[in-house]
Amino acid sequence: MTGPKKKRTNLYAESLALHEQYRGKIEVHAKVRLKNRRDLSLAYTPGVGAVSRAIAENPDLAWKYTLKANTIAIVSDGSRVLSLGNIGGYAAIPVMEGKAVLFKKLAGIDAFPVCFENYHTEFADDIKNIAPVFGGIALEDIAAPKCFELEEALQGIGIPVMHDDQHGTAVVVLGALLNACRVTGKAFEDLNVVICGAGAAGFAITRMLRHIGYDPGLFPSVNDIIVCDTQGIIHRDREGLYTNKYKFIIAEETNRRRRTGTLADAMDGADACIGVSVPGIVTPAMIRTMADDPIIFAMANPLPEILPKDALLAGAGVVGTARSEYPNQIHYALAFPGIFRGALDVCATRISPEMKLAAAHALAGYVKRPRRERILPRVLNRGVVKTVAGAVREAAIASGCARKLNDIPVEGYPG
Repeated sequence: MTGPKKKRTNLYAESLALHEQYRGKIEVHAKVRLKNRRDLSLAYTPGVGAVSRAIAENPDLAWKYTLKANTIAIVSDGSRVLSLGNIGGYAAIPVMEGKAVLFKKLAGIDAFPVCFENYHTEFADDIKNIAPVFGGIALEDIAAPKCFELEEALQGIGIPVMHDDQHGTAVVVLGALLNACRVTGKAFEDLNVVICGAGAAGFAITRMLRHIGYDPGLFPSVNDIIVCDTQGIIHRDREGLYTNKYKFIIAEETNRRRRTGTLADAMDGADACIGVSVPGIVTPAMIRTMADDPIIFAMANPLPEILPKDALLAGAGVVGTARSEYPNQIHYALAFPGIFRGALDVCATRISPEMKLAAAHALAGYVKRPRRERILPRVLNRGVVKTVAGAVREAAIASGCARKLNDIPVEGYPG
């Protein structure tokens, strides 16, 4: 224990020093020169007046003449930041800056943190009112159920809005599960899945795998899902369920056999367990009760629901975590850069179910020959973004989410 603990302490100290040295991780650069009065007249007044008049007559020209076509707002209220909980908008800034770095380095997207200190009833209106400058909104680290309500309220504002903790995670889980089935020989549509955790990620994964809100004709659903929260298995007859709209939806659409009990009861006979909850909650004994070659995605961070070595010793066929030092890192950074890149490339009005599914299948397909220790590409693989973005662009056009604009410039991909 001494070695890893010391290593982590050093990492934290180095990160503090890095942030102090650079005073943050991102900055704004000018694209045009400003060396003389003519430059000033072109970039600013009076020349810029012609650009403003054109956009006033046709707001869609903002996609052609401004930063809008390649800029994302990363919006958070700091109510659920990493494993730190509700630490507020100020403390969320470095995390959102980090995500902005991923957007830029992986997808060539200019992203900027917009951190609110308090969630309030007008939060959705606040975001709508800053939307004109951005080509998309990435909602980040907002606690459930507020994140569900906020995302729903922002659909239809004319630009893509996606809560990455939900949909980015669900996309990567689907891609990983498709390849885990290829490795273990299990049929996706026959899977009985346990999801440990009913927060933002758990809800979105459940929705995607069981087609809640998705067209059933788009792809096959798993056979059944049992979702567990801190009170155990979610089922229709559970007392107090009707006070939570989202858990009620889960109860209506999953657990067809109406099983009750604990997480251990849920895992008995299951083909897969997807953990988006807390460290150490899954035991080797639970895994030994599952079907042969079970699939274990233990994604709690920084410590998983069960360590990979313990899951493998208990008989797991494929194991994934959210950690980069273990094989099969299942992290939403595999999804969101490519999804937003593809959406921005066609000036999309929203992110459709077809676009998310295309991203998941592109991720799975990127690994040509999956094996037990490689069901997904690495997060920093630059080719992943291009592949996902291409699939998302095609799906956006096919699903009617692409704007029909000509000569819209995009930044493209980083070198």
